Amino acid sequence: MGLRERLRWPPKLLLCFHAVDDTWADPSLSVRAETFARLLQTLDAAGYRGATFSSVVGWRQRQPVVAITFDDAFTSVARIAAPILERVGWPGTVFVPTEPALEGGWMYWIDPAVRAEHAEAMRQLSAEQLSALAEAGWEIGSHSRTHRLLSRLDDEELGAELSLSRAELAGIAGACTAISYPWGEVDPRVVDAARQAGYASGTGLAGRYRWDDPMVMPRIAIDGVDGAFRTALKTSRPFWLARRTPAWSLLERARGLTGDRDRGAVPLGARLLRRR
Repeated sequence: MGLRERLRWPPKLLLCFHAVDDTWADPSLSVRAETFARLLQTLDAAGYRGATFSSVVGWRQRQPVVAITFDDAFTSVARIAAPILERVGWPGTVFVPTEPALEGGWMYWIDPAVRAEHAEAMRQLSAEQLSALAEAGWEIGSHSRTHRLLSRLDDEELGAELSLSRAELAGIAGACTAISYPWGEVDPRVVDAARQAGYASGTGLAGRYRWDDPMVMPRIAIDGVDGAFRTALKTSRPFWLARRTPAWSLLERARGLTGDRDRGAVPLGARLLRRR
């Protein structure tokens, strides 16, 4: 990667997706397959190497690296996203809410009307599908058991959400050492509890850019509303440098992504999908 490319691209990228699905046009949760494939091709051409989330956390090589991660474990991860990643030769990482995935239920916040219209797309990956992804080199991480806002739980409930989901996924994939905090919230008490539950790395969507603590690794979400310009901005070095500054914290506070217990750190798109 030459000087011009180094100025354009950050050395590490942690990207968050949810669904890759042409039939489910949700602005917060789903991107089109063509958009997803084009981004991977752009990153590959820029010299990035794709790696699992935990590998990127400990990355020490000079080559730029990107982790393609998925929250919520929607079925399109295996049906659509995995084959696209395979063509580039990259693994992915999927963070799984284990109760709906392993018990065949539904995410509690999904509106029944939306669920009825997009039943196949909004289901979670099964144990068999997760095992197949793990065998293909994917990382299987936790997204808690029930996807509740963890900062609102008492210590006993919090511990169960963290430890039980980790044990369930380790039984499927052989290991589970990483967690994505539900709703993107990065709360100090939850982070400490995740350490105590045995996780080696963690990530949300809130928080300033920092690499000194593996339990609060910075990601950015690529959403269905992100066109070419917004995607280029979100993956640029200036964007990630701006995320180091106090101004980023002020922006998150204004958007309700600070972990405030009243506002709930719940993204707007997810709020609209929750049951009333």
